[in-house]
Amino acid sequence: MCYGHQRSLSPNHHLDLPSRNDNALVVDNLRVRLAETEARLERARAREAELTRRLEEMKRFVSVMEILECYLKQRFREQQEYVARIFSSLPAK
Repeated sequence: MCYGHQRSLSPNHHLDLPSRNDNALVVDNLRVRLAETEARLERARAREAELTRRLEEMKRFVSVMEILECYLKQRFREQQEYVARIFSSLPAK
């Protein structure tokens, strides 16, 4: 029996300290990953907001173009009818 060496009460005492360090490292790693994920999510939300804004802008543009198209088609038909009336009223040679 060795009197100079005291034995720990816990048989896993030498594993407790590294285990706590490992847990702390895991927790720190998870915190870093969570922060990175939150930052990516923030960027994705900002990108989504920008794309939504641009989509709405494009929808308004398309709507204006459809109104113009309708107006121009109507004017074209009116001009065709006008020209047809003019030519129909001319005496035949």
